[in-house]
Amino acid sequence: MNTEKPNYFDLVYQVVKEIPEGRVCSYGAIANYLGLKSGARMVGYAMNAAHTLPDVPVHRVVNRNGLLTGKHHFQTPTKMQELLESEGVQVENDQVQNFENLFWDPEKELGF
Repeated sequence: MNTEKPNYFDLVYQVVKEIPEGRVCSYGAIANYLGLKSGARMVGYAMNAAHTLPDVPVHRVVNRNGLLTGKHHFQTPTKMQELLESEGVQVENDQVQNFENLFWDPEKELGF
């Protein structure tokens, strides 16, 4: 019998890796998709721990309003915005512009 608990960070990273370039997702949407009991906060912890993982596009995860709340965990406070803008995402005052159209919902995109 396997009594090992799933590594939630790895599950979060699997979802984040699916976010296409030029799109963004929220902490809460990822948590909902994975059924994480600790919710968006757990996804935030996973994102903070992923900055050394080059294959996890951490910059594409924002809060539920499209704010760059995780920007202070990057090498510089402007790095998150720079990475998003390099993918064509417009950011003004730490807010993703056109958030509704750029939002990538894992429940719709990945199914259940």
